Amino acid sequence: MEDTYFSDKVNALKTGVFATLNQKKAELIRRGRKVYNLSVGTPDFPPAPHIMKAMEDACKNPENYKYSLEDRPELLEALQFHYKRRFNVNVEKDEITSVNGSQEGMAHIGMVLCNPGDTILVPNPGYPLFETSGMMADAKIEYYPIKEENGYLPDLDAIPEEILARTKYMIVSYPLNPVCVCAPDEFYERLIIFAKEHDIIIIHDNAYSDIIYTRKQGRSFLSFAGAKEVGVEFYSLSKSFNLTGARISFVVGNKQIINKLKVFRSQIDYGVFLPVQYAAIAALTGPLDVVEEQRQEYEKRNKMLCGGLRSIGWDVPDSQGTMFVWAKIPEKYKSSVEFCLDLMEKTGVIVTPGNAFGSRGEGYVRMALVVGEETISELLSVLEESNIFSK
Repeated sequence: MEDTYFSDKVNALKTGVFATLNQKKAELIRRGRKVYNLSVGTPDFPPAPHIMKAMEDACKNPENYKYSLEDRPELLEALQFHYKRRFNVNVEKDEITSVNGSQEGMAHIGMVLCNPGDTILVPNPGYPLFETSGMMADAKIEYYPIKEENGYLPDLDAIPEEILARTKYMIVSYPLNPVCVCAPDEFYERLIIFAKEHDIIIIHDNAYSDIIYTRKQGRSFLSFAGAKEVGVEFYSLSKSFNLTGARISFVVGNKQIINKLKVFRSQIDYGVFLPVQYAAIAALTGPLDVVEEQRQEYEKRNKMLCGGLRSIGWDVPDSQGTMFVWAKIPEKYKSSVEFCLDLMEKTGVIVTPGNAFGSRGEGYVRMALVVGEETISELLSVLEESNIFSK
């Protein structure tokens, strides 16, 4: 069928870059080449045994296969316990709702907050789902630039007043995928004042607060005074607890926003599968030593990969946070895609072109820290032998 049979909304969704990479990957595998896939952010660590046991036990109870309809009280209490223990933040039960992963929740929240034609602000470069949040609501998407010279922090004062006057909400995320930097506390304090001044809701995506390398622990947006007055935070169990396939995340913060999101979701969903809720309870109330051990392993990979790349002539800075690395492409390449395809052909190493994250990502690539140190050592040798980074 022609595209005219389908909605403008679905036709606007982009798959081009990833389709090209997947085709190239399949071709290499057919030719018997070994590939090193650093393009997808899927953790290679297993969930902790106590989390899997909770899921297993819950799956044995036939009652848990019925509609869940709402969050179990124990789940809300577990999230309250975790936010107090982990972030020293007190949250009420009516300030929490689960969603089937931040991906789904972010796609839906635009329809809760926006009418068609309203404006949202998203980072460029930034995670593509942020755009989708507005597209699903038929909102106008404006981009605030994330520049290396500003430490990859938004220049709030540079956003035009005429855009701010019509902005409904702004999506912020630190540590930020793909640029892999953390934000200082002063930024959040300024952001809350900024949101109040311009009557803008803040949506903070906090997927990587347990994977940072510049301080002992990441922070929650809600740990800053006034945050609940201006917005909500997405807190995912996917990366901290390796529950990517279970699809469990939380939206936490302003109770009016939470209530409207619950009303919206009641029309399209029957709640998170109960065994997943019990697995989440185990994760949120259980020991966090495994989370810290995993963070340390990511940090070792970060230093090994980035240091190794610098030693063979690719000037890649260490990541400050997230499970990714962000790097400028060598000067001899005209585009991120050209570099990625040449890298795949010559070495089998697959990375994501930066323009997949917005126009300001052109000239960069993102690499995921999803292989162990032995594999990193092997791919570094392959890269060095390729002479791609020789002057």
